[in-house]
Amino acid sequence: MTAGQPGPTLVLVLAVAVLVGCGVVLLLERSMTRILLGVILTGNGVNLLILLGGRSGGAPVVGTGPVDEMADPLSQAMVLTAIVITFGLTAFLLAVAYRSWYLTGDDEVPDDLEDQQIIRQAERNEAGAIDHGGEGPDDDPEQVDPEPARRRLRHGDEA
Repeated sequence: MTAGQPGPTLVLVLAVAVLVGCGVVLLLERSMTRILLGVILTGNGVNLLILLGGRSGGAPVVGTGPVDEMADPLSQAMVLTAIVITFGLTAFLLAVAYRSWYLTGDDEVPDDLEDQQIIRQAERNEAGAIDHGGEGPDDDPEQVDPEPARRRLRHGDEA
């Protein structure tokens, strides 16, 4: 903020902290509905934070008042852009949550196969980087990029 301009109030800063904090907690849940609510809360908290970063004042229209007393139009434009992006992400997550509910009858995000393997290894106290094959890093097919597949020759083509 500039000299003579009031800064953001403690209530607004706490509102940003609560919105972003609750949004992050909800983002870490396994339910798509809660993830969606977390994205919305985090987006609103960040929008409020961007607005707090700008200068407050009159309407940013040339000719309506002195330039020193106008609000910062950049932060307002950034918030409008962020609202559109958050709306698009919200619509996408709604579609994913609906599709998940339609196919499985549940909106919980399941573990993938790698996560299940890591959980089993952790329960048995095994290290994840053990080379069980014993072939070493150069001969291990999982560690070395395979050669590109060769084209099959057609019946009339010659090598």
